[in-house]
Formats: sequence, structure tokens, C-alpha cells
Amino acid sequence: MPGRYFGLRDDMGIQTRWMLDDPRNSQGNEVDDPWQFADGRPVRVEERLRIPIYHPGTSLEFSHAGVGGAPVVHQRVANIFQTLAPEDVQLIPVDVDGETEPYCLLVATRNIRCIDEQQTTEVLDWKPEDGQPEKVDEYRAVSGMRIDVTKVGDTKVFRPWGRTLALIVSEDIKEALERANVTGVKFSGVMGPSEISPDERAHRRKLSDLYERSTKPREAFWRTLGAMDDNFVIPIVVGGGWPARSELWRVIHRPGGRTLFVTDGLSNFFADQAEPSVGFGLELALETDEPVEDVAKSWQQLLLERIANELVGHEHLREPARTGILSMEVDGEHMPEPLLTKDGRVGVLLGMDTPTLPTHFTMPDGQVRLVTVKTLMPRELTYLLEHGREELLHRFNQSHPGHLSKAWRQPVV
Repeated sequence: MPGRYFGLRDDMGIQTRWMLDDPRNSQGNEVDDPWQFADGRPVRVEERLRIPIYHPGTSLEFSHAGVGGAPVVHQRVANIFQTLAPEDVQLIPVDVDGETEPYCLLVATRNIRCIDEQQTTEVLDWKPEDGQPEKVDEYRAVSGMRIDVTKVGDTKVFRPWGRTLALIVSEDIKEALERANVTGVKFSGVMGPSEISPDERAHRRKLSDLYERSTKPREAFWRTLGAMDDNFVIPIVVGGGWPARSELWRVIHRPGGRTLFVTDGLSNFFADQAEPSVGFGLELALETDEPVEDVAKSWQQLLLERIANELVGHEHLREPARTGILSMEVDGEHMPEPLLTKDGRVGVLLGMDTPTLPTHFTMPDGQVRLVTVKTLMPRELTYLLEHGREELLHRFNQSHPGHLSKAWRQPVV
């Protein structure tokens, strides 16, 4: 009879714990592929590696390192795996900064296709229309994973194919780690029926289908505007006031060295209603031709977040933004000095038309307005408040394209 198995992961609930960074080589550089240690196959290491600590705290005997998620284990934990599953693991001695105790990278060398798709809460596959043919038929997302133990054989430590971030161990290894009171380990069930009811599974499937119905056509539209930066997709918050309760941001590289920052989710369906819709019916777009070194930390990205938060939180702002032109001010903290008013705010103009960007795009459930964001110099904001926007818009349109957001330019008034 097949044995029992459990997911083994890093216990992130330990408040005082340390946080480890990705492995580094003797020159102090991060290894080229930090994900190789959690890929379910043997690795080749030419030199002794070092594990930096990027957040000091209580040392743990089992913890994940950096974005690659490589398990770093104390030698006594390594001994347990070496004794109980010598054919399934590779143990690589490493130096952990500030530690005199011996540590190892724990590499599971088996990758087994064993996810039970019928019992797993949710499984999404990559499809041809997703635009990444090399990933077709692989898993795009897996939640509430369950495995089919009849496909595991006598393996005691492995990574499941298509979900290699998960580390699976046999019951005897779990019990040995618990008897040894190993710090940092946390276990989860990966066998048996899903923990949610059939009705809840059906509801989640409906939400997933609606999410795909919203996101895929919008992504296809983004790609018509330029080269999508697929390395920059930042999920800022899960929850909150965005329609599908997830905030996303995209960056698109445009002709002429311009960079386009856009919101990606204000036109999602409303999750609480679970019915097709285009959400708030708009997405924000801020385009600049100024150099952007780090898009994730740029002032343009931060400004777009603040504007989106204002629209999400205030219905009386959303309607004019969706249908016309709206001026507003947001907090200027960490914004470029030339943009700041005497009160430390930044003024913006939303909804300015431009021939270089479409005003709307079509989704399966309706039209969505692409709302441009134009930063205003303090003098321009004062002029707008005193004289209105018509002359200001006229002057902006004298320079092509006038909708670009810049921090370093001369006012037009």
C-alpha cells in the first residue's frame, strides 16, 4: 500500500526568524540560475557557495534562500535526509554568513509527474492562445495541490512535475524531522480529496474562467502597443478595492525609446458579483520618453499607483475619468522635485487624447477607456485652476506627442 506524503516548506510564521538570500559564488555574485536548486534534478557546483543573510534574525535549521527557494538546512537535518533518502537528495555544503555551524543546500533530485488534477483545488494549463508555445500543456497555476501516490513509487523526496516549488517528503522523513524538533519546518497535506466542497470548486472555476476572460484579451491589446516587458508584472496587492481583488501593473516599451506604464486590472470583472463585466471600465496609461533605470522603483510607477488608488477609492472621480478629462492632485512623497507644488503635491491631467494611443479598446464584455496620465508642472496646475484646461491642452498639443509625462521640462505657460 502506498505510503503517506506531505509538503515540506519554510515556516514564514516565525516572527523573529532570519531571511536568507540566493546563493553567491566566491566572487560574491549571485549564481546564474538560483532556481536550479529547486528544479527536481541534480545540479553541478564548481565551487563552494555562500548564503548571505538579507534580514537578520533567529537562525533556523530549515529555511528557503532568496527567490530561487533553495532549501538551506543544518547539517543534522542533512543527516536525516542522507540516512532516510540517500538516492533522492543531493547535499551541497555551503557557508552561511555569520554562522560557524555547518549548513547544506538540500537538492531534491527527483521530478515526478504525479499531480492529481481531479482532486487538486485548481489547475490551469498554458494554452496555444496564451502566446507562449514552449509552455503549452504545462501547468500555468496550481492551488490546493493533491498528488497521486501510485505514481510516486518508493521515492521519499521529490518535486512534483509542473509545480517544482513544492517539496514533497515521505511520512517517515516528516516524523524524523518532528522528533528532532527541527526549527523552520512546516508541513501540509498533499493527499486525499480537496479540502473544499464541490460547490466551492465550481465557484472558483467560474472565477478563474472570468479572470481569463478579462486578462487574455487585455494582454493581447497591450501587445499591440509595443513590446511587453514580460519580466515586469508586479502583483502589488491581493485583495483591496480593485474589481477582481488583485492589482497588477505592466510596462510596455514603445517606439522612440518611450516607456508606457499601465494598470492591468481596473477593467476586470467584479469578483463579489462573479458575473462578466469590464469592472470600472478603464485602465490608466502613463507614457514617458525620459530614461527609466528601474521600472519597479521608478517615480512613474509610484505615481500611477497613487492615481489608481484615488480612483478605486472614490467613485466620484472614476466617472469623469472614464468619460472625459479630470485634473487631480496626489501625494508628492518620493516624486521628482520639479513636479512638486508648494504643498508637496503632484498635479496630473487624466484623459488627454493623443493620436499615438487609442482612446478605447474592446473586451468581450464591453469597451474600456485607456485613460492617459499627464504630469503637470506646478505653474501649469495653477494656470489650470485659474483659467481652465482648454488653453493648456492646446499648448500641450503643440508638441507631439503632448501627452508624455516628464519631470524635467519647461512649463508651457
